[in-house]
Amino acid sequence: MTRDVNSKYWDEELETLPREELEKRQLTDLKEIVKFAYDNAPYYKRSFDAAGVKPEDIKTLKDIQKFPFIDKKTQCDTQGVGSFLGELCAVPEEDVIFISTSSGSTGVPTMSPFTKQDFDEFQDTESRWFWQVGMRQNDRYVHALNFSLYVGGPDVIGAQNLGALCIWGGTLPSERLLFVLKTYQPTVIWTSPSYAWQLGEKALKSGIDPKKDLNIKKIIVAGELGGSIEATRKAIEDLWGAEVYDFYGLSDIFGACAAMCEAKDGLHIAENHILVETVDIHTGEVLEPGQVGELVFTTLRKHARPLIRFRTGDIGWIDNTPCSCGRTHGRIHINGRKDDMFIVSAVNVFPSDIEAVIRELSGITGEYLIRVFEKDFTCKYSVEIEKNTDNPASDEEVAKIASDALKARIGVKPYQVVVHPDGGLNTRSEHKSKRIIDERKLEYNI
Repeated sequence: MTRDVNSKYWDEELETLPREELEKRQLTDLKEIVKFAYDNAPYYKRSFDAAGVKPEDIKTLKDIQKFPFIDKKTQCDTQGVGSFLGELCAVPEEDVIFISTSSGSTGVPTMSPFTKQDFDEFQDTESRWFWQVGMRQNDRYVHALNFSLYVGGPDVIGAQNLGALCIWGGTLPSERLLFVLKTYQPTVIWTSPSYAWQLGEKALKSGIDPKKDLNIKKIIVAGELGGSIEATRKAIEDLWGAEVYDFYGLSDIFGACAAMCEAKDGLHIAENHILVETVDIHTGEVLEPGQVGELVFTTLRKHARPLIRFRTGDIGWIDNTPCSCGRTHGRIHINGRKDDMFIVSAVNVFPSDIEAVIRELSGITGEYLIRVFEKDFTCKYSVEIEKNTDNPASDEEVAKIASDALKARIGVKPYQVVVHPDGGLNTRSEHKSKRIIDERKLEYNI
């Protein structure tokens, strides 16, 4: 298939389908995958029978609400049961050509298997996202993501299938990666938002100006929320003189399931592959599009391990209104992880709320650490930040400015703001940065 390099669409027909036609295709695939899961995955047959539902109950997209949820615990409990790939797997092992695993940050790492068709469609979706952010055949692309079992590693194949020159950077040390960026002058890079910021800082400290000495035009970020926080995105863009686009993926499904377009108003999700619901985090009640809750995904075309009503643990909402870019697939907005949210004085606080404030303040480096703890049997939080070396203000003045800004934006004041010198926080990482320390001993339910 020959594509017009001037077209902003990888697959214009698919990406601009009228909503009615898109949902018609979703329903056809939903009926097929639910039946396939019931007939071939032992867990689904058992759970559907226990819930008194059958594949034939799917008449409309809303009928998926009759079916039981699964979650990360379901994956852990069924993995390795009955077979190497477990009771959620719906194909024999000889049909599986690739597996990735989760990080195991919430428990035992879980496998994500792919048939050849699953994998090929996964990579076509990656090509679609790369094209969406403006990558073309004449680009040089550095894939600076972990290749060790990480589902985002193979996404580089989507860039190769598009025709870009690809450099499989992986998790190179910063000095080596900067050598690659200066020597080979690539135009696009993908990494985490915190590392994009830190790499730019390291470049400046080593005498390399990212804007003048490098040729990066576009930075793709994923794995953390920073790319969807405007203040963080703008800070990275200003540092590099490049456009920043956020991608969202799940090891449970495939690399990038959603991506920003030029409008940068949420991330278009691949609705030809994923049916999206939003549910109340307490009751599981299905919410209307636009309402904030836990995102629940049903895979429509992944056959190795179908996920029927998978509770992602991500808090956000979906916007199905028309996007200015012309694409009709819905846009998801992620507020944070359910596991990371904490409540102070009856206010739900996400680390992303705090980051948005910190990144906008002048005179500090933008690095931060959140401590959540108990005092007088209530939940409190403190924030630690770094002051720029050329900031003449006292630590007390910087702390007050930050504290007031957090109170104004979030609605609850931190118990304290601790100010460190530049480099005083151990939060810089070449992967995901750890920014939350939970010191609570009591159990707090959201």
